[in-house]
Amino acid sequence: MAIELRCFTYIDILQPQTASFLATVSRGYMPLERMAAVFFEVAPGMDINVVTDIALKRTSCTPGMQIVERQFGCLQLQHYDQGQIRAAGEAVLEALSLTEKDRLKPRVVSAQTITGVTGYHAQITNRMRHGNFLDEGRTMYVLEVHPAGYALIAANEAEKAAKVDILEILSFGAFGRLYLGGDEAEIQCAAEAAIAVLESIDGRPNEGPGAVFY
Repeated sequence: MAIELRCFTYIDILQPQTASFLATVSRGYMPLERMAAVFFEVAPGMDINVVTDIALKRTSCTPGMQIVERQFGCLQLQHYDQGQIRAAGEAVLEALSLTEKDRLKPRVVSAQTITGVTGYHAQITNRMRHGNFLDEGRTMYVLEVHPAGYALIAANEAEKAAKVDILEILSFGAFGRLYLGGDEAEIQCAAEAAIAVLESIDGRPNEGPGAVFY
């Protein structure tokens, strides 16, 4: 069975919160601020082991996260040297006879902006987050994207663009989700940056219902 490349993306410089968030959920080597990273998602899930084998044998990158599900598998690698990260991506694509354009293009499924979050809404959100806390009265932004792995680059670019709190990044499974908290103006700036980077990534057509914005 051929390997389907669902998500493939480079991250040039991991931002402080994004790196710290990954460290909270990583079961491999913890990524550090200012490292570069690459993220793969393939189907079927077991074939992510082939991707990991290729990348680690041909480069000195370290694996931060590997998740093997029945349907999808994902791998995130990191290194201070962007050249090593690029080499890992190129090695995997070459070995599997793929190109960047064989990945699925990101599709924004929905986006929500909630201003003046109530106390109980903030608290129930805080129960599920692995990142920073959401304070009562602030603005929350939730972005849903397909495939799931693109939530990671969306988070990193949002953090570059504005002073926001990363609450949660879900970068595996059927859909990816990014939760941000902060002042309304900063959230708007971060949201624009997240959408812009997703729209800049090319790939195979990713058909589905249009995005829903709130």
